[in-house]
Amino acid sequence: MGAQRRRRLRSATVLGLTAALAAGGLTTPAAAATGLTLSVDASAARHAISPDIYGLNGADAGFAAEIGMPVARWGGNASTRYNFTNHTYNTGSDWYFENIVAGPDKTLEAFVTTNRDRGTKQVVTVPMSGWVAKDSPDAHPFACGFPATRFPTQDGFDQWDANCGNGKLNGADIAGAVPTDTSVAADASFDGAMVSHLVSQFGPAAHGGVAIYELDNEPVLWSSTHRDVHPNAVSYDELGGKSTATAAAIKAADPTAAVLGPSGWGYCEWVASGLDGCAPGADAAAHGGLNFSQWYLKNMKDYSDAHGGRRFLTYFDQHYYPQIGGGTDPDANALRLRSTRSLWDPTYVEESWIGPSGVNAPPLQFIRTMKAWVAKYYPGTKVAITEYNWGALDTVNGALAQADVLGIFGREGLDLATMWGEPQPTQPGAYAFRMYRNYDGAGGRFGDVSVSAVSSDQAQLAVYGAQRLCDNALTLMVVNKTGSDQAAPLSVSGFNGGGTAQRFTYSSTSPSSIVRGDDLAVRRGKVDATFPANSITLLVLPARRR
Repeated sequence: MGAQRRRRLRSATVLGLTAALAAGGLTTPAAAATGLTLSVDASAARHAISPDIYGLNGADAGFAAEIGMPVARWGGNASTRYNFTNHTYNTGSDWYFENIVAGPDKTLEAFVTTNRDRGTKQVVTVPMSGWVAKDSPDAHPFACGFPATRFPTQDGFDQWDANCGNGKLNGADIAGAVPTDTSVAADASFDGAMVSHLVSQFGPAAHGGVAIYELDNEPVLWSSTHRDVHPNAVSYDELGGKSTATAAAIKAADPTAAVLGPSGWGYCEWVASGLDGCAPGADAAAHGGLNFSQWYLKNMKDYSDAHGGRRFLTYFDQHYYPQIGGGTDPDANALRLRSTRSLWDPTYVEESWIGPSGVNAPPLQFIRTMKAWVAKYYPGTKVAITEYNWGALDTVNGALAQADVLGIFGREGLDLATMWGEPQPTQPGAYAFRMYRNYDGAGGRFGDVSVSAVSSDQAQLAVYGAQRLCDNALTLMVVNKTGSDQAAPLSVSGFNGGGTAQRFTYSSTSPSSIVRGDDLAVRRGKVDATFPANSITLLVLPARRR
């Protein structure tokens, strides 16, 4: 997890579920007057959907098993100074810069073991800031970055450990911390030893070991989150040099492992170094005028070219948090559902400090822009988002947004995603995952091959289509983002299907279950249905038997 400022949404108070929502039914003439239409062509725009887009940073064990969680990530601020030799990490600015000894079930080895046992691919973050936590007491008083013995006057101290301060005085950062109070120096050789240790314990990636290593966490924020050991702003050269050296050490220890980075915290780190701030400046000018992400990709490719074309970066990864706040009032809910467009829509103008009211960034088209930069600067690199969260996961509105996001991930060809701040199994947000990964309670899943699916108004009815390889069924996910039932005739082409469509709906009518509705008739490639207000509906069209 990165810095708390400007993002890091958490679920808000449960929204009262007062509307009585229908479970779905046949179109009526009155409903049809809305004019909405849906069309699917199973022969067009076909591409594989990566199962790794349904990952989480962590999850309840039962829920992880239920959805067959494909990927889990060991990351966040604490991973920046995790020392595998003593199982100790530093909390950084998240909690008074304290060294904490991980309990037996919180160690890196425990994380790998748990996820290997459940068949979940692991992403493990390796530290690159230059420091990791030294040997420390496993109980108070802890070693900490801004001890009262060195800095007696600070704005705040840990109520359970009076010697550990927050490193601020009158709201300003305190300078002069001594890194060795908490940490020992660590360079790329430490990371190589860490990977070698995991290979010795679990084997290489090619034989069931850790599959992916992440090049630290939100490095431009080191000067904030870990300012006791890294007070200076991160430059192009620092991140570029540490990334190539660390990637080389990882590949030397496990040539079969994938490497993922740079895992920036958000928009500013997406385009600018710590020296430049939130827009390309002098640091960018000294590096060919490329923004931070563009240069990062080019630098990794240049390093590859200089080493015989060997790939040292498998995934280009950035974190994405919509800057929308955590509210659940009607305006906040409407904004949450609109803001998913920032992932792909070239016409969507940001409604936050990223847009005209702040830095005035152009439409983000986040996934499409990442893929375009990859194509230009390091072709063949996969694209990942290892932290994201649209918030309000304890409400149906949050579930609608999450279902929309998962549909976008698949349609846009994202390769890997892991949500930070996962929903609890009983929360509505968990049902968004179930709609894609266990809609029928028997392991039924959304399709593996994305196909063309178009809505006449994606802002009202979002639709995503995919064909399932195991049985050739066509699966269609429809998210009704409005407060009214919406009729939308559906046309289906390029698919040899039977005469009915199975229907599964999640809405506030039954917030603790997915409801199996009546089958809908499919006549000459047409399906007529009404989609309930504020709902997620999955239609499953079985393939015709031969």
